[in-house]
Amino acid sequence: MIDATLYAIPFFLLFILVEALSFKFKPDEDQVGYSAKDSTTSLTMGAGYAVVMFGWKFVVVVVYAAAFSLSPFELSPANPLTWVLLFFMDDFVYYWYHRTHHRVRVLWASHVVHHSSEYFNFTTALRQPWTALTSMPFWIPLALAGIPPWMILLQQSLNLIYQFFVHTERVDKLWRPLEFTLNTPSHHRSHHGSNEKYLDCNYGGILIVWDRMFGSFVPESSTPTYGLTTNIRTFNPVKVAFHEYASIGRDVKGGGTWRERLGYVFGPPGWKPTEESPEPGRTEAGV
Repeated sequence: MIDATLYAIPFFLLFILVEALSFKFKPDEDQVGYSAKDSTTSLTMGAGYAVVMFGWKFVVVVVYAAAFSLSPFELSPANPLTWVLLFFMDDFVYYWYHRTHHRVRVLWASHVVHHSSEYFNFTTALRQPWTALTSMPFWIPLALAGIPPWMILLQQSLNLIYQFFVHTERVDKLWRPLEFTLNTPSHHRSHHGSNEKYLDCNYGGILIVWDRMFGSFVPESSTPTYGLTTNIRTFNPVKVAFHEYASIGRDVKGGGTWRERLGYVFGPPGWKPTEESPEPGRTEAGV
């Protein structure tokens, strides 16, 4: 298995230190900066994620290898066009993986961990779920298209490394062509905003073009308020990891009909049986 994120960890820690020092020596009243408790929780979530994924990736490799063996194609790693194709396919798949994890509550229950911080800095990038097992099906088509599994895993890790660097308030908007094509700190600040205008936008990994194509792009026009529409107010890693699953369980238990129970699981976050068309948003039903 090739996981470039393991080699990037020392650089992540270095950039966290540099960013934290920059807030200490040059604070900005318009930026939320760092909190020791919040950052500790984020780092703990990141460490737990690494442990869980270490074992889970053996399963992922087996599944991708099986799909690859069924493919009538076998794209060569020696061909540069294979890498170009992989880059765009991986980023396109990531967009839809990310978007569905915001719009289906049982998937959101895993992804909500990443949005649970009320801060936005490099440690927020490491606040990852301990139940990140739902991503695998989204990348199986790449193996079926003839891309070797090790290439898929490598590109996934490169995508994640890039995304670490968009979790910062210290970088303003970039050169316009970059802002138009790439996911930048400005675009990702919008994504983490709990303001109504920023809910459920900017799902891209490396590229922002998918959001522009599919109508989910929202530019940063004012300073976002980070976190959830109803914040969980805890630094307990176990509660951070599983609180939304507990909320789903309570809602399903209280559901009056099977339609309601299914709605609480597979509807969007914040779905209520009395709402025919629930508004999108990162709500915490039952919290």
